[in-house]
Amino acid sequence: MNPKTYQAYALHNFRQIPQIAQLPQSEIEAIEVVGRVLPFKANNYVIDELIDWNNIPNDPIFTLTFPRKHMLEKRHFNHVKRLMDLGVPDRVLKEEINKIRLQLNPNPAGQEHNVPSLGDIKLKGVQHKYRETVLFFPSQGQTCHAYCTFCFRWPQFSGMSGYKFAMKEEELLLKYLKVHQEVTDLLFTGGDPMTISAAVLAGYIEPLLHPEFNHIRTIRIGTKSLAYWPYRYLTDVDSDEVIRLFDKIVAAGKNLSIQAHFNHPVELSTPAVKQAIQRIRSTGAQIRTQSPILKHINDAPEIWADMWRKQVDLNCIPYYMFIARETGAKHFFELPLERCWDIFRKAYRSVSGVCRTVRGPSMSDTPGKIQMLGVSEVKGEKVFVLRFIQGRDPKWVDVPFFAKYDPKATWFNQLEPAFGQEEFFFEADRKFGKVRQDSSLTLFE
Repeated sequence: MNPKTYQAYALHNFRQIPQIAQLPQSEIEAIEVVGRVLPFKANNYVIDELIDWNNIPNDPIFTLTFPRKHMLEKRHFNHVKRLMDLGVPDRVLKEEINKIRLQLNPNPAGQEHNVPSLGDIKLKGVQHKYRETVLFFPSQGQTCHAYCTFCFRWPQFSGMSGYKFAMKEEELLLKYLKVHQEVTDLLFTGGDPMTISAAVLAGYIEPLLHPEFNHIRTIRIGTKSLAYWPYRYLTDVDSDEVIRLFDKIVAAGKNLSIQAHFNHPVELSTPAVKQAIQRIRSTGAQIRTQSPILKHINDAPEIWADMWRKQVDLNCIPYYMFIARETGAKHFFELPLERCWDIFRKAYRSVSGVCRTVRGPSMSDTPGKIQMLGVSEVKGEKVFVLRFIQGRDPKWVDVPFFAKYDPKATWFNQLEPAFGQEEFFFEADRKFGKVRQDSSLTLFE
């Protein structure tokens, strides 16, 4: 395959994209306005190989990567546009934009409560919410090859330093993992760790291959690179080094799991992504796939069934269907919980058993990963049936529980316990307090 040179496009240069000239002025204006509040970055692979420019603005990949007017509430859009039209100083514009950002729930699901300490040191680049799994945010990986417009970690890329998770002191991470022998899985996340050079990534991972870290059985890498820049594994200057690192991880007896984000079947269609998947799989690494369910992108069971089948055809493992978190442009992408479940079950029942490794629809909320199991009627009351796939307390996992039926609810914090109960079963655990209200949270010791 011929090398392809990565070219990023953002607010400062997106008008240089040849296809932009064919857009109506209203779409260009939306990019200029919304792109000042929510992060915006695309690249030449997304533009040239994924977007159907004859289907603008309805093309799902265009909506996935380019700001659209209705991703901001009307009052916010009009306020920013008015300030831009008035030509206010950059300082004033930035102050007003930050006020809007603070109204968009920049820290969903109480992520700040997941940050642990090592002695007196707060590990700003680590999250430890579930007993077996630690998330690590390497500072060099706090960007992506392109930004998703639904991104729930959008403050990482918006200059909101108080809401950024990042750390490059690998020695602190290693010390923390030595203390916490209960941890079996380390997840590199971001941003996107695969924007890091192979040498820097190896510097983080290779110490974990020593015997003192035998309790770390799985190394996960959360990445959108296969969808947005598969050349990372094919023709980038250090692509071969990346593959050698993956070989080394597997040879050391670790399970290497690439947590690949694919939001639409189109992202699985190009020769580049197919070759990249094949090359990663040749190392012995697994590729597990996940995506939120998103209005305007993939809100049809046929799309999900097609996506899961294509992933299995490429020897990937369908893993999660998430529900879009209550942050950023959620109002543009959100769907009622019942609709999410209906799409999931119709897609799930239409595929074979090898595709049914997928779990969902799931909300990563403050108390844990909560799966929407369905709608039922119990004792004459219509209810949502739910369970924890993961919980702050492992005892909560896989215990069915019930919430009042609410056809408008789009997130767990909008639900109330069924049958006249004052609280959900897990809220009776005073160790964790009223976790729906993000208070009195206790992390694993």
